[in-house]
Amino acid sequence: MINKYAQTIKSELISNKKVGAYHHLVFEVGTMASHVRPGNFVAISVGGPTSSMVLRRAFAIHRSMDRGASGGVIELVVAPHGNGSKWLTSLPIGSYVKLTGPLGTSFGIPTEQVRALLVGGGYGSAPLFGLAEVLKSRGSRVDMVLGASTAGKIYAPIEGKRSVNSMTITTDDGSAGVHGRVSDVLPEIIERNSCEIIYSCGPMAMLAAISEIADKYNLIHQCAVEESMACGIGICMTCVIPLVDDEGQIRMQRSCIAGPVVDGERVIWNTGGSIPEGTLGAL
Repeated sequence: MINKYAQTIKSELISNKKVGAYHHLVFEVGTMASHVRPGNFVAISVGGPTSSMVLRRAFAIHRSMDRGASGGVIELVVAPHGNGSKWLTSLPIGSYVKLTGPLGTSFGIPTEQVRALLVGGGYGSAPLFGLAEVLKSRGSRVDMVLGASTAGKIYAPIEGKRSVNSMTITTDDGSAGVHGRVSDVLPEIIERNSCEIIYSCGPMAMLAAISEIADKYNLIHQCAVEESMACGIGICMTCVIPLVDDEGQIRMQRSCIAGPVVDGERVIWNTGGSIPEGTLGAL
């Protein structure tokens, strides 16, 4: 079901700063901020009232801050790739957008202290920063791994390092940190720090590789899946992924409703975009 706290508002952009290859945006959202949890996202109408871009764009929430009577804010990290994200990142301070949130499921926070490993790819790592702060505030050990194709696409590594016990960076081209992928360094970190749970955000291929490692070490793996979402509220059916339900049945489910945060062992990975054999309703 849709996040019960979701609302649609007219939101003012109060900060727009370029950070490396990305933009860090801050929006006034009033009381919405008090209901945001790490892993939630917002859907934003882009292009303005006369635009031909009719589909909304989904953005993971980087952080939220409830400022009481002065109103709450949310922070987004946006990569200006397509027309919608380029339009959003080009907005001047004081602009207003139509924004719906918070949407989707959030990361589960253990009631007791845990040894957590947070793994992010590119700007997909943005939700992990707020999650790290929550876990640390509850006395948990937090180790973080950030990966990207090149150094310029690692989001705010210095900021991330301040909020965790250890930080490891990997790049495909070796321009920063370890030359390789995040999956290359995970086994050693898991064994050295006796990690108990993995939280991850990033490209689906990366999440699939992490799930294999989590399964090998018998670890809980909560991942925020990346699928295109045209509406964000379960209407358009563009973001379906194959998930195994409690009875062991594979069902195509909407990641904007059932996710984006899901249990990694429930996802049928590496399907190549096809419907897995045995899926309920498949021919």
